[in-house]
Amino acid sequence: MAKAINENLLGLLKLTEEMLALADRGDRDRDDDSCGIVYGVLRDAAYRVRKLAEEECEKHRRAGKWDLDE
Repeated sequence: MAKAINENLLGLLKLTEEMLALADRGDRDRDDDSCGIVYGVLRDAAYRVRKLAEEECEKHRRAGKWDLDE
């Protein structure tokens, strides 16, 4: 069970990388301010989720529940 939980957290971290890349591409290619707002919200959400996921990974490591090779 712990392995699946940790793999999901790593998947979440990967997803936030994809979210940030999409926000960068979208912001670069947009043609109006309202699109900029959407990509800004996406970027903000990615940073928030990434921070929470990183904190959970660290909690798992401290508790000895991190069973994945790094």
